[in-house]
Amino acid sequence: MKTSLIEQEATIWLVDEVPSRMYFAGRRWRVSDTPTRLRDSIWGHTAAPAHGLYGWRFQATDADGESLIFDVHPSETGWHVHHTYA
Repeated sequence: MKTSLIEQEATIWLVDEVPSRMYFAGRRWRVSDTPTRLRDSIWGHTAAPAHGLYGWRFQATDADGESLIFDVHPSETGWHVHHTYA
């Protein structure tokens, strides 16, 4: 498994407070599995948001059929992609 550490902004659309779509790195992504909530055990650098959720891990697929695993977290400025896994 190939992993990339990146800190890049993303736009994430939620359905019932769960990620369903994302715009990242100039591409549109559709969440293609069941997202997993990530809590403080994985985030060493982010402050806990009021709702207690630190982020999500999910597989997403772009229009060309490329699928990646994403770790994302909220910040004061929006959502950020922390890791990707190929």
